Amino acid sequence: MSSAKTSGNDHQESVGELVAQASRQISRLARDELRLARVEMGEKGRRLGVGGGMLGGAGLLGMLTAQALVAGAIAALALVLPVWAAALVAAGVLAAAAAALVTAGRRRIARALPPVPEEALEGLKADISEKRLRTSL
Repeated sequence: MSSAKTSGNDHQESVGELVAQASRQISRLARDELRLARVEMGEKGRRLGVGGGMLGGAGLLGMLTAQALVAGAIAALALVLPVWAAALVAAGVLAAAAAALVTAGRRRIARALPPVPEEALEGLKADISEKRLRTSL
């Protein structure tokens, strides 16, 4: 009889050991996955930083290109006008383009404000009114 109890306890201990071992393995696996995620996010962050720097450099080069084009336009106008007049004409064209962009941007912003989902609110108000009407009947 005592041998039956011993074999039963051994079985219970082995199940308990298996559960403890599984718990340790799951914990280690979770830590390893978190460590891997941290390394992966670090690599992605570095790639994003390099990509952002490249985009910034491209923007700077784009600005320099635009400035060179304006200088070229002034030089071309200087063939038929005095240099100071060519520069004023180019400045006037740029100012007109900037004014057009400001006007268009202000209109877009005015249409977007206030940042409230107006159509959804109107639909919600209509639904509430209909619900009130149905409950009052």
